[in-house]
Amino acid sequence: MHRITTVLFILSALLISPLHAAEGMVKVKSAHSVADTAERLEKALLAKGMKVFQRIDHAAGARAAGKSLRPTELVIFGNPKVGTPLMLCSQSIAIDLPQKALIWQDAAGAVWLAYNDPAFLKLRHATEGCDEVLGKVSNALANFARAATAE
Repeated sequence: MHRITTVLFILSALLISPLHAAEGMVKVKSAHSVADTAERLEKALLAKGMKVFQRIDHAAGARAAGKSLRPTELVIFGNPKVGTPLMLCSQSIAIDLPQKALIWQDAAGAVWLAYNDPAFLKLRHATEGCDEVLGKVSNALANFARAATAE
């Protein structure tokens, strides 16, 4: 029964939205620049009571090191009310918390937003008893991604 639940959870997470999932990441194309996508994401997160812990401009870091990197930003965010129950189900999931969203411009000029797929985290950490929380996290992340990337 547990395997069936896991398979159904993964399938539902993949079918809920037209987002692309690959190698444990969900990737969404953005209609905006990297900076604008990051700003829109931050606004959506704050509006829902999430805490934005850090915003890292990797391209600026590359410039400081004398290197060139296309626009690339990482937004680190979370909410202990959600993260703590996940850690109680599987303490090792803490290595993947708080949540992160990576926003970058690819070589063709397209902008993408990606985040860790909660279904992948469930498998990675053998998380038991948190399907409801993981489902809510999956839906919330998809909603944040849409708010940040849609026209």
